[in-house]
Formats: sequence, C-alpha cells, structure tokens
Amino acid sequence: MSRRVPRSRAALALVLGAALTAPLVQAAPAAASGEYTVTALKFTVRAGGRTCAVDADLYRPAGVDRNRPAPAVLATNGFGGSKSDGSTDAIGKAFAQRGYVSLVYSGLGFGRSGCLISLDDPAIDGVAASQLVDFLGGGRAADDGTTADFVTLDGADDPRVGMIGGSYGGAVQLATAAVDRRVDALVPMITWHDLAYSLVPNNAVGGEDVPGAFKWQWANGFYLMGEGQPLLQPSLDPSRINSVDCLHFVTRACETVRTLNSGRFPAEEAKDMLAYARSVSPVSYLSRVKAPTLLVQGQADTLFNLNEATATYRTLTAQGTPTKMIWQSWGHSGGLTDPATGELDIAEGNLETSYVGRRVLAWFDRYLRARPDTDTGPAFAYHRDWITDPADAYATASRPPALNRALYLSGDGKLVDNRAKVARGSRTYTNALVPTSHSETSLAGIIGQPDPAPYDTPGTHLAWTSAPLERPLDVVGAPTARLKVVSPQAELTQDSGDHADRLVLFAKLYDVAPDGTRTLVHRLVAPVRVPDVTESFTVTLPGIVHRYEPGHRLRFVIAASDGAYGGNRGVKPVTVVSAPDDTGVLRLPVAGATP
Repeated sequence: MSRRVPRSRAALALVLGAALTAPLVQAAPAAASGEYTVTALKFTVRAGGRTCAVDADLYRPAGVDRNRPAPAVLATNGFGGSKSDGSTDAIGKAFAQRGYVSLVYSGLGFGRSGCLISLDDPAIDGVAASQLVDFLGGGRAADDGTTADFVTLDGADDPRVGMIGGSYGGAVQLATAAVDRRVDALVPMITWHDLAYSLVPNNAVGGEDVPGAFKWQWANGFYLMGEGQPLLQPSLDPSRINSVDCLHFVTRACETVRTLNSGRFPAEEAKDMLAYARSVSPVSYLSRVKAPTLLVQGQADTLFNLNEATATYRTLTAQGTPTKMIWQSWGHSGGLTDPATGELDIAEGNLETSYVGRRVLAWFDRYLRARPDTDTGPAFAYHRDWITDPADAYATASRPPALNRALYLSGDGKLVDNRAKVARGSRTYTNALVPTSHSETSLAGIIGQPDPAPYDTPGTHLAWTSAPLERPLDVVGAPTARLKVVSPQAELTQDSGDHADRLVLFAKLYDVAPDGTRTLVHRLVAPVRVPDVTESFTVTLPGIVHRYEPGHRLRFVIAASDGAYGGNRGVKPVTVVSAPDDTGVLRLPVAGATP
C-alpha cells in the first residue's frame, strides 16, 4: 500500500530528497563537537558577459583550520529559492555538522545574487560556480578579503569538493563539472537530462527532433516565478534586469517560452528552440563530466521523470564515469516525504538513518575523504511503496530490468498475453477542441488546491484492459508500446511544415482495482507527436516502480488530450485496428521476470 504524505510542490522544487534501509558504511566523523560557524560572504563573478555578486554562506566546522583541513561541499538552491530557504540552508548545516566545509550560495538571479536566470547554462551558471571553487581552493578571496585556507587540497588551487542539491540545484552540478575538472563528486537529485524533453516531451522513439506536447502548466509556472522576482526580492541588483519584454531571464529563455506558448512549431523555429533547450541541458555536455556521480531521481515526478535520470545514467556509465542511480519515492509531484517512512529529509537530520542519506554519506566518504574501500552501494536501487517496513523498502540490482513481458492490444478492448488471443476489430476516438482527459493540475500544490482524480471522457480515448492478475506484478522501469493508428485528417496535415499540425496523443497505464477504482501511477503520461500516421511507431512511457496486486488489472490507454499539456490543432479522429498478426504491443519491464 502506498503511504503518501503530501508536500508542497513549490517546496519540492527547492529541496533535495531520498530514502533508505540497511547501513552501507559507518558515517564519517564530523568535527568532534558537531559545532560550526557561519559567515556571510559576497563574491563578484563574471559570467555570461555580466559582472554580478553571488550571495553565499560559509559553514566552517569547529576545529578545522590550515593545519587540520577538511573537504568541502558546494550547494545552491532549487528554482525560485535562495541560500536561505530551509532545504538549501539545511545542506550547509548538515554537512558542517559532519565535518565538511560547506559553501551554500544563492544561484544566479535568485535571492540576493545578481545576473540573469540562465537555466543552469554551463557557460554561465557553471562558470560562476567554478569561481566559487576557486575560493575553496585558495585561489581567490571573497569580496571582503576572506580566504579559505582550511579546505583539503589535491593540488595548488584544487580543493577536494563535492556538490549536492535538487532540481535546479541538481543540474548546476553537472554544468559545473563540465567546465571544472576540480569537482570531485556529484549528487544531483530530481533534475533534468534534456529540457526539451522536460518541457515539450515527445515520447515517440526517434521523435527527439520534433516538439511533442507543451507541458504548459509546469513551464509557465516556473516562468512566472522567474519573471516575478521583484515580488519575492525587492530592490533587485541592476545586473538582474534584462529588458522590458524579458525581465529576468536570458533572452533565449524568454524566446523559448514564447514559442512554446504560441502553439506553432515551424520546422526551423522548432529546431532552434530544441537546440537552445538542449544547449543548457546535460544531454549536450555530459561527455565532459568525469566526476563520480550519484543520481537520485523521484518516482513521483511529472516535471523530471525517471527517464531523465536513466538517460544521464546510461550516458555517464557508457563513457566510464563512475555512476550509480537511486529511484527514491518523492519528486516534484509528491511521494513519501515523512522521515518516519524512511525517506531522506536533510532538514530533519536523518542522513544516517535513511537509505539515501547513508548512500550520500558513503559517496562523499569515498570520493571526498578519499577512502577507496568505502562501500558506495549497488549500481541501482529503487524504493517500493508497497513495502511497509522502511528498513526493507529499497530493492537493488545491477541495472534496471529489461523489457521482458509482452501484452497485446485486442480489437475487443482486451489486453491479452498471447498474440493468438487477439480478436479482430477496430475502434475509434476523436478529440474535442478543449481537453477531455485529466492527469494532473501541475501547480495544485503550489496554489494549495486539491487535484481532481485522473479521468478520460468517453469517446475521446481508447482503453485495453487485462484479465485480473493471479499473482503480484512488479513493473520497474519504462514500459513501451508499439502502435499503429489510422487518421486521414492527420495524414492530410502532417506534412504542412509546421510540426504542430501533426497528430498528438497521450499514452498511459492505469492500475484497476477489483472494485473498479483506477489509479494512474503517479499521474504520469507519455505525450506523443506521431512521426507519421501511415507507419507504426514506438512510445516510451515514463518509468514507474509499481506493484499490480493479485486481482488487479492493467489498463493501457491512449487519449486524445490532457489538460496539463498542449494538444491537437484541429479535430483528428483516430482509429486503431487489431488483428492477431498485426496489432499493438505493450512491453513491460517486470522485476524478477526473465526476457
């Protein structure tokens, strides 16, 4: 049974998070007393063609000095936060108490730091963070003359330093490591791999160069948060002002949001938009990241889903960067956030008593305290919300399960386990000019409003439902669906030169209980802009960790719309035809099963 404890999504965008079980390593000793001092500092940096001040706090453990140096931890806030918000401040305190010199700062364009919001661009945000690494290495002083001659060094001006943070404070770690090889360890949490996928996802395999469906609620929420900075921080530094029509972001970011909101994606304009989004995303610079990386991603996350961390994990491991991955319960969309459930909450001080907390401490113990025999845990771990004992909530594996179970879309609406059971038939749905399906209200937590249960209006979706399960089925990873649809109207418009004229649909997977109650797992959906309606195509659904209990049924749905996303231009009826030798196939990654 899921033990859900709600948390504001606004707070989740700023926080770190994770969880856990059996001890992996004895926690490294902190300063003997656990005491520390905090010094407010300013640093003048040059980044993105602008000079501005970065507002920071230096946490120095008692007893750490030039003769007894300590490794350092560098961290910054999530989007909209600052060095002073509860989650960011908690990092400085937690690691100082454990003997690390901590430097926590407000990211560019937030809190009392200057410069524009540049979406964790390595050439701007990464370069600015690198100048803080200079300080930790003794290569520069803060604006008031303060120096740090008490950080462990690996060489001249080369501090032993790790980074940790969530969401916006997660991607900046990869951006920094891409421009500064002195960074020794990373722990990015609930962050992105590719902002193009995050904001305008197209889950069609091979459709990466075509914009999908605009995730307008999330994107506009963060855009308004950025443009509304004067309401959060009066008397802004002049370096934080751009122009009348793009107040606080870099110009390309504003242009991207305007293009997305226009609903028009002419080929060249779309290409430019996607190129910019990827240029500020790890997908474009991971080849330069060599720092050992512990990825922590949230299962309950419709902003940055598990597929994002998986893509980063695969890229880093393929190039030989030491990398491990944990799928914790909570993310931007909720999940288990009460420390009593065993999930990490740094502000609650449960690093040693949570699984993810112990993994983080072991990671830093290995790479910052230079203890090569430290056990940093398995390559892959994932939280199981159906386990009631927090001490046993995480399962481990050498890698995520492969696609090893196939179900077939029958013409009578059944989801069958053998192609021979597929009935011949065809069914049709059509879209309206307004959304007729609901997965989530992305900003419900921010505005403090309840979110209606997911639904699909009859006639605007198709569903295929399995027989009741005889035994538990644990899906761990990203399912795929091979589909073929018929839509003459979409066929007429798909070559118009504007990608927005192509057919859009939304694939998703429900859990149907014996009493008929439907659960859309973590409210996750897979938007698709169909590459060519005359050809079959494959959809990769968002990754999940979910147990389908005995007596429950799987229901695969394709819907015409979703209220949290942009949709079809014009009415485009869709027909799906099934026959034993030619039908759609849903493939599942089932834990414990063999291919």
